[in-house]
Amino acid sequence: MELKTIKKTSKELELEIVDENETILNPIIEVLLQYDEVDYASYMCDHPDSNKRRLYIRVKKGDPKAVLVKAVKQLEEEVKNFRKSFESKSKK
Repeated sequence: MELKTIKKTSKELELEIVDENETILNPIIEVLLQYDEVDYASYMCDHPDSNKRRLYIRVKKGDPKAVLVKAVKQLEEEVKNFRKSFESKSKK
């Protein structure tokens, strides 16, 4: 995965993400939209065959980069908890 900052202001962040698709972006967007400080979050793709996606975040308050980091950490924790639960249940 390659990340490139397209736009960064005090309220907006736009990243170009290469070699990733909706599989990773949809959960990130879903978590971001749960946060009160997030005004808008989405991803865009110029063409379905393109290997590039753009992630866009606009916040009402706070730093958009910090909010993105918070969302990714939350997802990481959810995946770890799922793995632990799955492993303990599958041993039975």
